[in-house]
Amino acid sequence: MEGIFKEISSEEFNQRFITEEACYIYLAETKWKDGFVCRKCGNTNFCKGKAPHSRRCTRCKKEESATAHTPFHHCKVPMVKAFEMAFTICHSPQISSYELSRREEIRQMTCWKLKKKIMECLEKGNNM
Repeated sequence: MEGIFKEISSEEFNQRFITEEACYIYLAETKWKDGFVCRKCGNTNFCKGKAPHSRRCTRCKKEESATAHTPFHHCKVPMVKAFEMAFTICHSPQISSYELSRREEIRQMTCWKLKKKIMECLEKGNNM
């Protein structure tokens, strides 16, 4: 995650991730850049899932969303806002969840949970 959010400017970020669709496309492309592998059975063949940008294993029929196993899994805020928060956290890791809450007008606990997930990703050096 740090890669894309650290490498682009605020203007580029705002142009690239202006819609929910753009955020989901980025997540799907990043998540499966090396190809799809089913976490349940290991199959590499898939078809389009029911949810937007999800993939469904052709062997066991397990469906996986683009947000699954990412910091955005079960995210309760719109994806555009979640990406904005992730961008802010990547550029200013010291920002408090209270400040994020005030800026984004979202509950502090929601901000804290998302920040915690993103910080864990940054500490592990994950790209997502």
